[in-house]
Amino acid sequence: MTNSGKKTKITNLKFKRELAAEVTRRLKELYPDAACSLEYMGDPWKLLVMARLSAQCTDERVNIVSRDLFAKFPDMQSMAQGEIGEIEELVKPCGLYRMKASNIKDASRILISYFGGQIPCDMDSLLTLPGVGRKIANLILGDVFGMDAVVCDTHCIRICGRLGLYPETEKNPTKTEMILRELIESGEGSDFCHRIVFFGREVCLARGPRCGECPMGDICKHNSKKGN
Repeated sequence: MTNSGKKTKITNLKFKRELAAEVTRRLKELYPDAACSLEYMGDPWKLLVMARLSAQCTDERVNIVSRDLFAKFPDMQSMAQGEIGEIEELVKPCGLYRMKASNIKDASRILISYFGGQIPCDMDSLLTLPGVGRKIANLILGDVFGMDAVVCDTHCIRICGRLGLYPETEKNPTKTEMILRELIESGEGSDFCHRIVFFGREVCLARGPRCGECPMGDICKHNSKKGN
């Protein structure tokens, strides 16, 4: 790479970090209380289960379904020993219920057998659990253990692309996570992602984003393309 190319890359990185910092500041003003939408009552195992159920399902529905699920299976021991058909019936409203039921039962069994009934606090160990990818692992690491974490769900990927932190055409969760880790200030990632979920539900919708009333409109690349 030429010196000119290096300078351009550094300039672009500096600009995007400044943009990320401004987005973070505005999100804090809009949503001062950053919190996970899943009502897991401070129980790391319940967060793990609910996060798996949330795939292709709304957090609101997961919260409702989980009340009956945890009434029947209140901990990982009872889930590990539970009848798979009964678990399937309880999680059916969340969709993909056979796979999800199998995952949460098997993950509970593995946690007991290999992790002493504790949720592991490192990415590699979390990724060994059935149904757990980087999104769920980051959620656990950020919310439960207070670590630097970037949860790249559909809201985060869509909105950060629209804002111009990376191309809107970029949809790869792992790649967008690595980009955002470089741009978002250390310690801000987990809360940033929770806040951007709220923003995605209220303003920057997948279909019909409310660009005309968006508090990010003056710094949003997508909005500038529309000539607003």
